Amino acid sequence: MSAESESMKPEGGEGSETQREKVDVKKLVAVIPPPAVLYGRQRQMQVSEKRIRLRYDPDTPADQAKISPQLAKELGITEYVEITVAGRKRFRFHAVIDDNVPYNCILVNPDLMRQNGVADNSICTVRRASST
Repeated sequence: MSAESESMKPEGGEGSETQREKVDVKKLVAVIPPPAVLYGRQRQMQVSEKRIRLRYDPDTPADQAKISPQLAKELGITEYVEITVAGRKRFRFHAVIDDNVPYNCILVNPDLMRQNGVADNSICTVRRASST
C-alpha cells in the first residue's frame, strides 16, 4: 500500500522546478540585435516615387512644375521631375521648389496639360528625373 500511495502522490517538487525553468521568450528576443546592427550599416529607405494630384496653375511656365519642399526632399528631387499620368503620358519638367505648394500635389501649366489630354486634379506618379 505504501507503493500505491507513493505512485498516486502528486510530484509537486518536480512541477515547481519546471515552472522555475521556463524562460520568458520576450526577454530572449530583446537581447538579439537587429540585422542592421550586425552588418554594421544602417539603411535608410528612400521613396523613389509617389502618387499625388496634378493641379493646374496658370502662373507656371510650360517647361516647369512647382513642387513642395517636403515632397522634393522625400523623393530626392533637385533639378528635374518626371510625371507619369495613367501610366501612358510621361512628362519631364524643370522642378521649381515652392513653399506655397501643398505637400500632396504638383502644379503644372494648364495649356500644356489640356493639349495632352490631362485633366485638372488627375492622379499622377512623380519621381526624380535624370539631369540628361
